[in-house]
Amino acid sequence: MLAPETDLPLELRDVSVRAGATQILDGVTVAFSPGAPTVLIGPNGSGKTTLLRTAMGLIEPSGGRVTWGGRERVPPMRRAIVFQRPAMLRRSAAANVEYALSSADVPRAQRPKRVEELLALVGLSGFDARAARRMSGGEQQRLALARALAREPEVLLLDEPTASLDPAATKAIEDVVRAVAARGIKIVMSTHDLGEARRLAGDVVLLHRGRVIEHGPADEFFAAPKTEDARRFMAGELLI
Repeated sequence: MLAPETDLPLELRDVSVRAGATQILDGVTVAFSPGAPTVLIGPNGSGKTTLLRTAMGLIEPSGGRVTWGGRERVPPMRRAIVFQRPAMLRRSAAANVEYALSSADVPRAQRPKRVEELLALVGLSGFDARAARRMSGGEQQRLALARALAREPEVLLLDEPTASLDPAATKAIEDVVRAVAARGIKIVMSTHDLGEARRLAGDVVLLHRGRVIEHGPADEFFAAPKTEDARRFMAGELLI
């Protein structure tokens, strides 16, 4: 029997991305393997969003290679991404999830049960009939997570999922991240919140000016960052 195809490890090798004269990623080499969440940190403009979009396959690198399970140019069937400001369909919460299930070719007869399961997973049981666009920012972000999980991804990429949320909404998102990671789904997420990175990360990638400054186990990074840039960032000093 053939081994099932996998998108892991997800690797960027000497990847560069340019937009006109602007260098957004500059020779990034990093690998994401199965296990606890990987958290991307760094100042504004460091390249976190571009790295996630490139890892998803939404941006073609100007140089270097991206591979998913050792393969290039792989359709995004085993990975999903949730953006910082996800767009909601002008439908109910349940209908938003059902649309995602339909797009993932889930048989119609299975969808009602899957909708119920996915809404429960993200803490939105009982929200089936709620108009998605009238939900709070935190609720919309959790609904976006439910839609992303509809295709049962192996890799889930999250672009600052708790940005601008209050502490209660942030905790709800973090609880979902833990629940999803416990199911064996590899999460790669960006955040500006060092406290959140400490709470969730198995490993940390620090980006600055489109380059990987440091990458290692979270406990080691937070206890004793190895580079001066990492120490400055941890101290709250602005990196420019």
